[in-house]
Amino acid sequence: MSGLSSIIKAYDVRGVVPDEWDEGVARRIGAAFAEFVTLESGATAVVTAHDMRATSVPLSRAFAEGVLSRGVDVVEAGLGSTDLLYFASGSLDVPGAMFTASHNPAQYNGIKLCRAGAAPVGQESGLVTIREWAERDGYDRVPDRVASVAQRDVLAEYAAHLRTLVDLRGIRPLRVVVDAGNGMGGHTVPVVLDGLPLEVLPLYFELDGTFPNHEANPLDPANLVDLQAEVRRTGADLGLAFDGDADRVFVVDERGEPVSPSAVTALVAVRELAKGRGTTIIHNLITSHAVPEIVREHGGEPVRTRVGHSFIKEEMARTDAVFGGEHSAHYYFRDFWRADTGMLAAMHVLAALGEQSRPLSELTAAYSRYAASGEINSTVDDAAARTAAVRGAFADEDGVTVDELDGLTVELPDGSWFNLRASNTEPLLRLNVEAPDAARMAALRDRVLEMVRT
Repeated sequence: MSGLSSIIKAYDVRGVVPDEWDEGVARRIGAAFAEFVTLESGATAVVTAHDMRATSVPLSRAFAEGVLSRGVDVVEAGLGSTDLLYFASGSLDVPGAMFTASHNPAQYNGIKLCRAGAAPVGQESGLVTIREWAERDGYDRVPDRVASVAQRDVLAEYAAHLRTLVDLRGIRPLRVVVDAGNGMGGHTVPVVLDGLPLEVLPLYFELDGTFPNHEANPLDPANLVDLQAEVRRTGADLGLAFDGDADRVFVVDERGEPVSPSAVTALVAVRELAKGRGTTIIHNLITSHAVPEIVREHGGEPVRTRVGHSFIKEEMARTDAVFGGEHSAHYYFRDFWRADTGMLAAMHVLAALGEQSRPLSELTAAYSRYAASGEINSTVDDAAARTAAVRGAFADEDGVTVDELDGLTVELPDGSWFNLRASNTEPLLRLNVEAPDAARMAALRDRVLEMVRT
């Protein structure tokens, strides 16, 4: 088994079970996390939840044993989505641990950790310390209390809270296909959307961590094919696809065409701004330039940030932003402890559609202004050298601006731009390109890819 540095990533714990980690490792991480939150904030309890993977229950129970060993209580929320865990952490005001590998294949599992109030724990905000303590597996402090375990089912409370944030009772009747990908959406969607003017047509709601139908990763277009076909076959008003732990949602319109996460970000931003309870909207640097434009047009203040949930959440806290969105279909809400929730974003789309008479394709057209490549991955031997070569090729051109907030972002005078970022975990460069039209996007995409791949 490899060391903890191989499974503790930038934002979470993730690895193959049992090759890279097992219950013994989970127990050590649980003890380290409990020690960390006790010394940092005086926490006396940690809430846990888990997805439907076969290894999630034994790993979460081993983690709980580690937490208990440090004199910290455990509240077991049981089966749930990642945003249900964030709800539990926020509503109970205790640190949390979600056992899931999200969209990764069946042999993987992981842990998403948070402070009380669903505040993030990332590599730059505690994960390195937790890893070091778990590797050491020894503590000077003697716990001053005997800890205990309690079970608490929060699914109904979670659903009720979401329904206070978006009221769907008065919308026109809608037919919606939901593809849960055999993930946690199959557990949460029926409860959250029950009794509303929605005809929900379920795809793959059976909880199955082997993912027998397709990977629970809707970022890959191949995993949207069944949803698109079902929307067209049934004449549905829209389709929703959740990833494995249901913290992300992807949307397709009534034609079965994908709606970009940038368009969803802009749509939800406009709805949040209309409440008049704040003006700041966070967007990562890979979202469409349409997002900050539309935010400004509706009286908002867009703030650009790095990719990644810990950066988004920290910036939301600093600016008191009402909403944040990422190109990867993570959506963050101040009213949800600044945490990401695919379910709440889906409810906003349902409300926006159901409060007027146009089809979704017409509704979202106003939020889709440019041609985008989507994320294109290239395997490279030396990501830094390739990035430097691309930077050198563009930096001296007239009217070109370059920044390195997160990878390399190059903006051209015709309104085109691209971002080139190295993966945190693989020998990959990730390219995103946007331009005023498809031809210019394709030309810029091909020019950059030729430099990256040659």
